[in-house]
Amino acid sequence: MTSAIELAGVNKSFGSTRILEDIALSVPEGSRTVVVGSSGSGKTTLLRLISGFELPDSGTITVLGRTVAGPGIAVAAHRRGIGFVAQDGALFPHLTVGQNIAFGLGPALRGGTRKQRARAVDELLEMVSLKADFAARRPDELSGGQQQRVALARALARQPRVMLLDEPFSALDAGLRAVTRDIVAETLERAGITTVLVTHDQAEAMSFAHQLAVLRDGNLCQVGPPREVYWRPVDLFTARFLGDAVVLPATISDGFAACALGRVAVAPTGLRGDACIMLRPEQIMVEHCETGGADAGTVASCTGQVEAVDFYGPEVQLAVRLFSGGAAASPSAADAGTLVHVRQHGTIGTIVGSRVSLTARGTATAFAARP
Repeated sequence: MTSAIELAGVNKSFGSTRILEDIALSVPEGSRTVVVGSSGSGKTTLLRLISGFELPDSGTITVLGRTVAGPGIAVAAHRRGIGFVAQDGALFPHLTVGQNIAFGLGPALRGGTRKQRARAVDELLEMVSLKADFAARRPDELSGGQQQRVALARALARQPRVMLLDEPFSALDAGLRAVTRDIVAETLERAGITTVLVTHDQAEAMSFAHQLAVLRDGNLCQVGPPREVYWRPVDLFTARFLGDAVVLPATISDGFAACALGRVAVAPTGLRGDACIMLRPEQIMVEHCETGGADAGTVASCTGQVEAVDFYGPEVQLAVRLFSGGAAASPSAADAGTLVHVRQHGTIGTIVGSRVSLTARGTATAFAARP
């Protein structure tokens, strides 16, 4: 695919503090790329470099085939044809919604008739799933999600081919955040606009992105499709940052790992011998072990004991201490075993002290380092 944004060898420091180091990133045209990282990792600085609010110390930035930053080149932000939506929306409080959106219109419409401007504003409100009567409201009469959609409409008024979103959903509550995110994604998709979103929210990043870029201390750890980055992280930091991870010491041979969970298949790897493996909690199937009656024989498959239960509505997270002495071990032997955290969906009746068996599904990812 043709790249709408290209960063090559980009470095940025503030004083003696290095913020970004040798950043290389390609954003396909019409796609949504999400840069995810913890606070202070350099996410917003990266966005500001693309927008033109900051200039790199070295390296080049190309937008839509035009070099906008590089040796001897510094195209001003307002000449890059890029839309920008800040974290708080940055609406003008003294203007109505319609006036805020009209502020983003090009010179032709700003100088046109009132009817032409009103029609353009109505069309932009419709694009972000707001009714035309919102044009008469003030920003303080809107919910947080509505304000962000108005900010997007104002940015869209300039008809940009590239849109930058700086954590625009972070101030919204969980339900509103998901709804607003879906509307924004659909709007940008329909318009065919290349989008870069920065966020520290892993779930938001994976649901919004076509391409996911993980940033750590100013360095890109991994770039790829969200599923690939989630299931096949390149290192333990990425594995743990993108979600809960069960990391266990293991011995690897012939495509399998011997570990506390038994014999587990691993994704293709050149590693042999001592290593560690990573499984996502949802890969581990939990079954209760019966303790009496005709099914008492199933105790033989029991491999652990539940030490803690955290309730999250549709699922629970269990802390399970694996029996170091094997399936026939007594509960008292649990103290010496490995503790793992797993998830169980739609569960009722799983309580502390329950004896359970754990079975790993799918393949684990192997790493050279021990956890």
